Amino acid sequence: MAKAALLAPLLSCLMGMAMANPASAATPAAERCESWQAGSHASQRTDVKVDVYDNGYRIDNSLPYRTLTRMKRAAADGGFVLGLTRAESRVAVSVEGTIIGDPATGTECLRPLVNVSLSYEPIVIYVGREFEPGTCAYREILAHEMRHLKAYVDYLPKVERRVLDRMAQRFDGRPVVAPQGQALRRVQQELDRTWMPFLKREMAAAKARQAGIDSPKEYARLGKVCRGEVQSLIGSTRRSNS
Repeated sequence: MAKAALLAPLLSCLMGMAMANPASAATPAAERCESWQAGSHASQRTDVKVDVYDNGYRIDNSLPYRTLTRMKRAAADGGFVLGLTRAESRVAVSVEGTIIGDPATGTECLRPLVNVSLSYEPIVIYVGREFEPGTCAYREILAHEMRHLKAYVDYLPKVERRVLDRMAQRFDGRPVVAPQGQALRRVQQELDRTWMPFLKREMAAAKARQAGIDSPKEYARLGKVCRGEVQSLIGSTRRSNS
């Protein structure tokens, strides 16, 4: 939200100076905004700030591999999902800044200060409950899922840089000039309609990076590890459920 209330004394002073000096009153709002923002206040904040958060992970051994297979619908090829890593992303974006009014023209200017927050809810790593912790099969499945975890965590600084570079091209210090009472609303609408979908797409791209880990070759390898322990266990559960 615009912090106009907190800076009311300064804003009143600026507007008072404009009313006292006819030349100043005739200065377009954008020029006044740029000249003021270029002063000592410009060093207080950057135009775009991106924060990323890694909220850690937890391991869940409570679900059978059949449930995990249903959870991952991509396993429609008849294969089984022995472990699963689920990451839910969270995106938030807000805008603030000082609004400077120009009574002579009925306009106002705002230099947007955009704050972006990108994070994952605690990532959940599932290992089928048929696999006892400490066994060879459990260790192999968990090691595979930890590769997924690493891919998600390693993606955060990459998306941080991409988002910052892209948004900085738009919010590069240029003020937004609008009729009085509309500058903040216009920027917020742009964030909602253009930038929020962009941010969600960027975070969703992390899932595409998981495909290389879940290759057919890797699934075949997991099915044969530990001297057939995995295949043996799956076979016994299939027979008991038939």
